[in-house]
Amino acid sequence: MDKSFVLKGLDKMIDDPKCELNFGSNFQLLVAVILSAQCTDKRVNMVTDELFKTHKTPEDFANIPLEELEQKIHSCGFYRNKAKSIKAASRDIIERFGGEVPSDFDDLISLAGVGRKTANVVLSVAFGKEALAVDTHVLRVSNRLGLVKTDNPDKCEERLVQFFPKESWSKVHYQMVLFGRYICKAIKPDCANCQFAPVCPYKKEKECF
Repeated sequence: MDKSFVLKGLDKMIDDPKCELNFGSNFQLLVAVILSAQCTDKRVNMVTDELFKTHKTPEDFANIPLEELEQKIHSCGFYRNKAKSIKAASRDIIERFGGEVPSDFDDLISLAGVGRKTANVVLSVAFGKEALAVDTHVLRVSNRLGLVKTDNPDKCEERLVQFFPKESWSKVHYQMVLFGRYICKAIKPDCANCQFAPVCPYKKEKECF
C-alpha cells in the first residue's frame, strides 16, 4: 500500500488519536505503560485510578513494600514482574536522574521493565517527540495490511519508521493502536467500517477460505 493512502485512511477512521491511559505526570505515565503490557488500558486505568491516589512519585513507589504493590496491581497480570520493575525503575529514576523521568531513549530503556515500546510511548506522550511504538495492535494491523511480514516488534518498528514520514510517527502509532483496538480487532474485525477493506490482503486471504 502507498503511504499516502494509508495515512489518509487512518485520518478518516481515527481523526483525533489520543493515549487512553490515565495519568497525572510523566512518571505516572511510565508506571501505567509498564502495567499495560499484556493488559488492556481499561483495566490499567481501573488500577491506577486507585493506586495514584496514594502513590504518585518515584519515592512513593521505591518505598512501598513489594508485596503491597503486587496486591494493588494484581489484576493487571504478570504483577510480580511488573511490581519489581516499577520499584527498580523508581529507584533508578531517583538515583540516576534526580527523580525525573529521562527524555532520552537510551536512558529510558536502561530502566527496569522499559523496552522499546514503553520508551517510545513515553517519548511521544510525555515529551512530544516523534516516536512509533509497536504494541500488539500495531504489529497485527501492520501485518494484515501487508506493511510488514514479521512477528518481531523491533523489526516491525524498523520497517514502519522507514515507511512513514517522521513527522507522522506519534500520530500514526495511536491511530494504528485505536484502529486495531476498535476496528481491525484480533477476533471478528469490523471490515465494514474499514477504509482499507477493498484492498486489504488479510481480508482477501480470509475470503478465499
